[in-house]
Amino acid sequence: MSARAERPALTPGTSLHDYALFRHGIEPDGQVPSRGFPLPREFPEIDEDDELEWGPAEAAVGEVLAPLLCHPDTDRAAETADTQLAALPVEPTTVHRIAHGIGRGLAPDDPVTGTARCLARRLARTGTRPAAVHAGLGLLIRLGEPEDVPLLRTLGMLEDFADAAVEALDRIDRHAGALVWLTRRSDEPRVRQLIDAVTRGDSGAVRALLLPRANAPTGLSTDPPPAPWPLPVARLAEVVRLDGLLRTYPRDAALTALAARMLATMADPSVHGPQLPAYSRPVPLYEAVVAGAHRLVPDLDAHATLVSVAVDLYCGAAAVLDWPPGRREELLDTLGTLLGRPDWVAVAAQAAQGGGGEVGDVLRARWIRRTGRPFARRGGSDPFRLEVVVTDPAVRSLVETRVLIDGLPLVVSLFPTGVGEHPLALLDQGLLRAAAEPREVRLARPHCGEECCGALHVTIRREGDEVVWDGWRGVRGPQPGPLRFDAAAYDAEIDRAAQDREWEWRAHTTARLVAGGLRDRPEVLAVWECGDADAHPAWGDPGTVVVSFVHGHGLGSGTQAPDGPRLHFEWRVPDDGSPPQAQADAVIRRLAAGDPRFLADLRHARREDAEALGFPWPEEQEG
Repeated sequence: MSARAERPALTPGTSLHDYALFRHGIEPDGQVPSRGFPLPREFPEIDEDDELEWGPAEAAVGEVLAPLLCHPDTDRAAETADTQLAALPVEPTTVHRIAHGIGRGLAPDDPVTGTARCLARRLARTGTRPAAVHAGLGLLIRLGEPEDVPLLRTLGMLEDFADAAVEALDRIDRHAGALVWLTRRSDEPRVRQLIDAVTRGDSGAVRALLLPRANAPTGLSTDPPPAPWPLPVARLAEVVRLDGLLRTYPRDAALTALAARMLATMADPSVHGPQLPAYSRPVPLYEAVVAGAHRLVPDLDAHATLVSVAVDLYCGAAAVLDWPPGRREELLDTLGTLLGRPDWVAVAAQAAQGGGGEVGDVLRARWIRRTGRPFARRGGSDPFRLEVVVTDPAVRSLVETRVLIDGLPLVVSLFPTGVGEHPLALLDQGLLRAAAEPREVRLARPHCGEECCGALHVTIRREGDEVVWDGWRGVRGPQPGPLRFDAAAYDAEIDRAAQDREWEWRAHTTARLVAGGLRDRPEVLAVWECGDADAHPAWGDPGTVVVSFVHGHGLGSGTQAPDGPRLHFEWRVPDDGSPPQAQADAVIRRLAAGDPRFLADLRHARREDAEALGFPWPEEQEG
């Protein structure tokens, strides 16, 4: 067994906090191993048959902690809790969650809060068993203060407490929390090098690790680009204090370009919502990036990145940051002036002239030209405005409808992990239209789906000469009051947004026309017992249209049994450069010319369903 894996004997009565200090002190290199140090010994496990379920566990832990939160002798209270919590048939991590809930219920002016904070610190510092330490950490998530950072960082060196320590640190010192978080994932050598460079305050080494290709003698390198860092971009920015690094190297164009890409990624809502709230100093970072943007070489990548940053400032997560009055508008004006210069305009104009299909650099250049609206559309804070936003196609062509209320985006404030609904639903299908009969409308949903993490809904109705939004459902945070809009202005804005197709690229238009054509001519697929047709741009390949449909007995006539066998098909159609209507007509002609099932590929299919439907199982599906 290696020295690092050994569990040194723990003197009876030694706190786990002191053990962490001791364990770190005997390390020859002074480093915390990936995943952290193990606990000094195996603590008794709770038998599954004896473990309390959540309700009884919450009551039992509360019965131990409640009388101790206001105990005048915190040393004695902590010792009592250490013993009593360890005796409960409750997992230490469950104790942590329960203690967190107790701490969250204490108001700042509650007379118990002060003594509860003292108890939390004593439990974390003097606890000799995991349950007591977890209780202290759970309380400190809500009650912790800057003076608790050293305590939390020390406990974060232990494998069992690292995640709990990060949760508490994120609220009071995100840089410290990011370092503890990263240490848990330090198997990769460059991650360890980054931790070491940050810890010793070596900004030059940090920069060199972030920009290895910029360190070649000529400033360029023929080596392939390094693999992405194995951590969320907001954590990386926090670890290296990215805004401070830009202030240290204000003339470094490569660093500014990297920071701009990281900002665009942090504001991207497409996976788990924007990561901007996870970075502690986003406003100074935006200011530093915009201040250095004029040093970037005008190329397609830099242009697309700066457009993404501008869109976020205008109607994305960046718009709702705590800006000094007028500062956000100043940054948008600066970017608009820069990207309006002839050398920057020429970059997109030249790339957009490519022939053939709207793919690759051609698609991205045309997206840049279509998305210059953050600079053209500003000029007032309309009570109600709709913006259809398409993200950089080199990253992913996510399409969402953003609702702006008095010039600020609504969804990011009420449902931060959500992505606005597609305009095909909200605009083309008229879901935002108001009538006397109230209608609930979904405004946003998370990437994982409503079934997983909910969604943001509002009820829309017309009252005389006003449109009212209320009956909010799924809001993360305080419930908003009703929103009232002038009905005529509201209808005019929906009309404008529905008629504006400037955001749409060729494959998206083609897909929309194909889907509409198949709805108008259901017999094209019904004759082959196929239906449920749809068409959309391919995820990750926005220049390709995916035509999807389903085959099953009786599907064409609408008589299929709900649980009957089904086969799902997809046909991928690359953009060939011809007008969208011509491409859509050609797609439907091909589908009508013969059995479409042999034109498309099977997706999400089972062999037994194919056999039940008498459809030959493709050889490439084997295995």
